[in-house]
Amino acid sequence: MAYRVAVVGATGMVGRTMLRLLAERDFPVGELVPMSSARSAGRTLNFRGEAVEVLEATPAAFDGVDLALFSAGATVSRELAPAAAAAGAVVVDNSSAWRLEEGVPLVVPEVNPEAVRDHRGIIANPNCCAIPLTIALHAVSQLSPLRRVLVDTYQAASGAGWKLVDELREQRRALVQDPGGLAPVAAYPHQLEGNVVPGGWSMDAAMVPLSPPVFEDPEAAAAYNQEELKIIAETRKILGLPALAIACTTVRVPVETGHSEAVWVETDSPLAPADVRAHLAESPGVVVHDDPEAQLYPLALAAAGTDDVYVGRIRRDLSHPNGTALWLAADNLRKGAATNAIQVAELLFS
Repeated sequence: MAYRVAVVGATGMVGRTMLRLLAERDFPVGELVPMSSARSAGRTLNFRGEAVEVLEATPAAFDGVDLALFSAGATVSRELAPAAAAAGAVVVDNSSAWRLEEGVPLVVPEVNPEAVRDHRGIIANPNCCAIPLTIALHAVSQLSPLRRVLVDTYQAASGAGWKLVDELREQRRALVQDPGGLAPVAAYPHQLEGNVVPGGWSMDAAMVPLSPPVFEDPEAAAAYNQEELKIIAETRKILGLPALAIACTTVRVPVETGHSEAVWVETDSPLAPADVRAHLAESPGVVVHDDPEAQLYPLALAAAGTDDVYVGRIRRDLSHPNGTALWLAADNLRKGAATNAIQVAELLFS
């Protein structure tokens, strides 16, 4: 059976990746309906060798649509996802709009595929760092229950869209021409090329309520940015551990594609790194790259263009007897966004 599939935000980085993956994975698309804002409507995109016109995303545009893949931001999703669902489509939304909404499944197929059964027309696609993180944590939890997680993310420019990628490239060109000069800065608060920025995300913590908090301090969350709080809250929801102790620091790095994460996990019982390594190697969606003596470990460059989560640097945490440390990398546009969304759709339609 073939389906009428809409891609909302089809001209964006994730939207274009969705189109490419629908073709690569041979999803049963009978008719593709790419949608965007009025500004981009009328353009054409290539799908399976044919030019397809981009339509303006409006409530009426979803008539007859079976599946609607959204990647156009939370405001658009809040406005149009209910209309798409009311028209009979199943929505898989890549924005933050519905992820923490009660009654909306937040799904990573390698972790909680059964959650798709409970949808009411909208399924949320998780944050681009929460997806690979939960895949690794889920595997570790099968060896011993999780007690505490610390994670630092090293996020690529493409996570912020075309504008920051273009700006990063322009900064590189400018600094090659004038190494001591100033690079253009507009899309991000600071120059990204040659830099590491522990911020740039909104500090409005009230937009991501943590419930329950890890400890009784109502002001604590205000020191964290929205991205950090999203990763905390979404990881808890995906894993079904609403009180999991987890803290996060997010960092933007001068890489175009591929998010990396340093993770420390405390479990109920001590785990031997060899056991963690072997179990991860057998876990769906995971590739273990872990031979530091041979300089083999997860690299953003190697992860880019793939759909796997690469895990390595698996070792005992010297600060805690029940602690394990690891490093992971994944393509934030594919597994961190588009691939996961299409895998969710495959659970429903393939």
